[in-house]
Amino acid sequence: MATTAAQAFSDAELEAIRADFPILLRRGRGGQPIAYLDASATSQKPSRVIEAEAAFYSRSNAAVHRGTHLLGDEATQAFEDGRAVLARFIGGAPDEIVWTKNATEAINLVALAMGHASLGRGGAHSQLLSVGRGDRIVVTRAEHHANLVPWQELCARTGAQLEWIDLLPDGRLDPQTLNVIDERTKLVAFTHVSNVTGAISPVADIVAAARAVGAFVLLDTCQSSAHMPINIAQLGVDFAVFSSHKMLGPTGAGALWGRRQLLELLPPVLTGGSMVAWVTMEGAEYMPPPERFEAGSQPVAQIAGWSAALEYLAAIGMDRIAAHEDVLTHRLLEGVSGIEGVRILGPQSTRSRIGVVAFSVEGVHPHDVGQILDADDVAVRVGHHCAIPLHTFFGVRSSTRASVGPMTSAHDIDRCVESLARVRAYFGGQG
Repeated sequence: MATTAAQAFSDAELEAIRADFPILLRRGRGGQPIAYLDASATSQKPSRVIEAEAAFYSRSNAAVHRGTHLLGDEATQAFEDGRAVLARFIGGAPDEIVWTKNATEAINLVALAMGHASLGRGGAHSQLLSVGRGDRIVVTRAEHHANLVPWQELCARTGAQLEWIDLLPDGRLDPQTLNVIDERTKLVAFTHVSNVTGAISPVADIVAAARAVGAFVLLDTCQSSAHMPINIAQLGVDFAVFSSHKMLGPTGAGALWGRRQLLELLPPVLTGGSMVAWVTMEGAEYMPPPERFEAGSQPVAQIAGWSAALEYLAAIGMDRIAAHEDVLTHRLLEGVSGIEGVRILGPQSTRSRIGVVAFSVEGVHPHDVGQILDADDVAVRVGHHCAIPLHTFFGVRSSTRASVGPMTSAHDIDRCVESLARVRAYFGGQG
C-alpha cells in the first residue's frame, strides 16, 4: 500500500508469527516446505484458531438461543460474543452484524431482500430499498462474480438497469466513469480491493458520488479486511461483507454489516426457525435484525474460531501487517516484472495496491505455470479467479496469481520468482 507509517516485522517477529501456523511445517511434492502464496483464495489458520473451534466442539457444543442448560448458555455466549469481536475489529456495533455462511451469501442477502422489497414485502417502510424500472444498480468491471451476478439477477427480476464503473489500462478504476452513478442509481456495490489486480478502490470518491445522488453503498472487503485496517465509520458505506476464511478464520462463516436503520428496513430472505417472533397458521411475525436474517442452524463453532482469528490479527496490528505485506508486494512486483515474457495484470507499483499479483506467461497456460511452481513447492492460484470480465478486459482468459499474507516471508517470494523464471524455458520458450 505504501501509505502506512507502521514498521514491517522484524525477522524475529516474523519467525514467531510463522511458528503459529502449523501448516507451514508441511512439505510439498518436491520435498521442500510449501511456500504458500494463495492467501487471496483462502488464508491459513494459526493454532489458536484451530484450537478455538475444537474447544467449542469439545466443551460447549449446543444449539444457540435454545434451552437453559449450561452448554446452551455457553454456545449462545460464544455466538453473541463473536458479534462484539467482529464489530470491534471493523468499528461497527454488535447489533449491526448478521452472520452468514460466507460473503457471497451476505451479498445475496442484500440483493434478495431488495428484490423482496420491490414486491411489497416488508411493508411501506421497506420501499426505500426497493428497485424497479428506471433505477440503476452500479458495480465495477473489477468485481468478483459474487458481487456481480447477484446484481445482474436483481436487475433481471425487477427491470432495473445494471451499469458499471470502468477501468484504466492498468486495471485501476477509471474516475472518468464515475458519472454512471447518477440520480437514477439506487445502489453502488464495489470491491474494496480487486482479487486480480490488487488495486485498492477509491472508496471516498465512490461514496461521495453515491451520496450526491442519494444512492446506497455496499462494500466487498474480502480482499482487504485481513491485509489493512478497516473502519466502517470512516469508510462511510451502508453495507459491508466479510469472509472468515480470508481472515485467518474457519471456512463456512461470513458476515454482513449494515447500518442498523437500513437492516430494519430489509425484509427477510431465508425464513424458518430462529428468525420468527410468533407464528400462526396464517402468517408470521419476524424478529428484528440481526436475528431476522439468521434462519436455521448457524456456524457457531466457526464463529468461535473466527473470533480467535480476529483477536490474533488485532494483537499483531493491522497497520503492522499492511507494512509487512507492502514490503513483500514490492519484492514480488519487482521480481515478476523482471522476467521476460511475463505480464502483470494490474498496477506495477505498490501505490494503492496490496499483495495480490496476477500475471500471464507468454505461450504457457496458467495451469501449466501452476504445476511447475507446485513441483517447486510454491502454491499459487490459477484460473479466472471468479473475475471473467476483468480478465476479458486484459485480453486473457485466465491467469496465475500469487498473493501474500501476514506469515509470508521474503524467502517465499524469492522461491516463487526463481521458479517462475524457469517456466518458459521448460516449455520451449525463452528462459
